Amino acid sequence: MNDKKIIPHKETGQPIVATISSARIAERNIDELIGLCKGMIADGSIVQAEADFLLHWMEANQNAAHQWPANILYSRVKEYLADGVLDETEKEELFTLLKQITGGENVADTVQSMASNLPLDTPPPDIEFENRIFCLTGTFTVGSRDNVTKLIESKGGKCVKAPTQKTDYLIIGIIGSRDWIHSTHGRKIEMAMELRNTSDVSIRIISEEHWIKFI
Repeated sequence: MNDKKIIPHKETGQPIVATISSARIAERNIDELIGLCKGMIADGSIVQAEADFLLHWMEANQNAAHQWPANILYSRVKEYLADGVLDETEKEELFTLLKQITGGENVADTVQSMASNLPLDTPPPDIEFENRIFCLTGTFTVGSRDNVTKLIESKGGKCVKAPTQKTDYLIIGIIGSRDWIHSTHGRKIEMAMELRNTSDVSIRIISEEHWIKFI
């Protein structure tokens, strides 16, 4: 499905109709939502008006509200505001959820972004390497992707470029990647979440911090 947008022609200035895919609009809206979430937790708390605004925004942007991670946030905020009041416990839970989505309250100026920890398995699983298939995403504090791959291969594991139904582990580097489609996550995380939600696939999603404990 495409949406039409009227824009001026670069040379003539006359209006022309361009089509923008719904998927591209949803991606743009997810970026906007992540920015909103970061702004809301910047002062260390959440108030009723912010929750009301989040719900209104997601109801007005349904193409984004039903995509991960917005779908999780949407259902949670709807639940919290079902009675019209955001109580103190719900404020704390919503604040925690927003931190999980954005990767934390504070990101150093030298770091573009931090990886979302929302998709991580809880509790984190024990990690086996022999004959297990791994996929890597994000930027790793312990070294380059090549170095991480070599560490995994030295213990009998195998690394693939993208998650599939045969993938055992998706490891998320602590620092966000400039190559990610969104500031807190990329296509590989979206693919892994889709595989887990739409098929009988048990990809374990773990952090670099947890993975390094087993090296």
